[in-house]
Amino acid sequence: MKHRRISKRRAAVTGAGIAALVVAGVTFQTANASTETPERAPLTLSVAKAGNLASSLTENLGADSAGTYYDARARHLVVNVLNQDAANVVRSAGAQARVVQNSLAELKSARATLKRDATIPGTSWTVDPATNKVVVTADRTVGAAAWNKLGKVVDGLGSKAQLQRIKGEFKPLIAGGDAITGSGGRCSLGFNVVKDGQPYFITAGHCTEAISTWSDSSGQQIGTNAQSSFPDNDFGLVKYTADVPHPSEVDLYNGSAQQITKAGDATVGMKVQRSGSTTHVHDGTVTGLDATVNYGNGDIVNGLIQTDVCAEPGDSGGSLFSGDTAIGLTSGGSGDCTSGGETFFQPVTEALSTFGAQIG
Repeated sequence: MKHRRISKRRAAVTGAGIAALVVAGVTFQTANASTETPERAPLTLSVAKAGNLASSLTENLGADSAGTYYDARARHLVVNVLNQDAANVVRSAGAQARVVQNSLAELKSARATLKRDATIPGTSWTVDPATNKVVVTADRTVGAAAWNKLGKVVDGLGSKAQLQRIKGEFKPLIAGGDAITGSGGRCSLGFNVVKDGQPYFITAGHCTEAISTWSDSSGQQIGTNAQSSFPDNDFGLVKYTADVPHPSEVDLYNGSAQQITKAGDATVGMKVQRSGSTTHVHDGTVTGLDATVNYGNGDIVNGLIQTDVCAEPGDSGGSLFSGDTAIGLTSGGSGDCTSGGETFFQPVTEALSTFGAQIG
């Protein structure tokens, strides 16, 4: 059995399903456009404008679209399509078209097969538009028997999946001692929010499942759990019970703070920062969306943001943000802030929608 190894770093940052809005002045042809459409050089775009164009093209092309990603080196939006007519639509809109083999429906079916036949602790999978495959990752805890089982399932998916091994271990990032604490455990506050006019904060659900009453770093009790969701999701809502300041900002651990004014969805290729009580502030890039992670204790979390930002135990629940926009809550990952690794985040917008809360 052979498994093709794939590079951990690529010039293109990849992902699928990017958020909202139409780029002004762009008009689209229908999917049955003439095959005589002249070639047009791809537009040079920022990540944000590429995201807007990707969303519009994905909606316009429907089932003929097979995912998008942002080529950071060329600053082009790349759109995977299933036929030349769809490719002409993409080129006319100013993006680069790639005719690929696997449809999004086929990749979704491959993910369903993995969930059914290969839900193994220490694994994750996410769609990689740059390879047009589902990338399946096994951490160092996956033993020989489980590795062979995983390999057979991946081989059975043919060109739709690819298997890789990492040296680290996927785990929720929780530890004993500091930041927001309780019952001998430590996590990190994500974002201050408002619900029904009252102050709350959000953090990771695996934190609120383990700890119900929270104190700050000085030992003062500040809040108790209001809602919690883990596994499947990874978010928790804590109601402030103490009269303490709760500004809408993130600690940058340099004597300053980043104001947070709104919540937003992640875009593959987006530059982001993470703040947490163990390793403080680190930055990186969103590399995938809608990831599934099978943590080593058997807990499974779906719909996560995947990044190359490092994190360590105790950073759980901490803030993932881009400028003044709240993006995610630290869930877990592999590696550390010395050697690096992969880290997964619960989307903030889903948590806020579930809780009926707002950034505030």
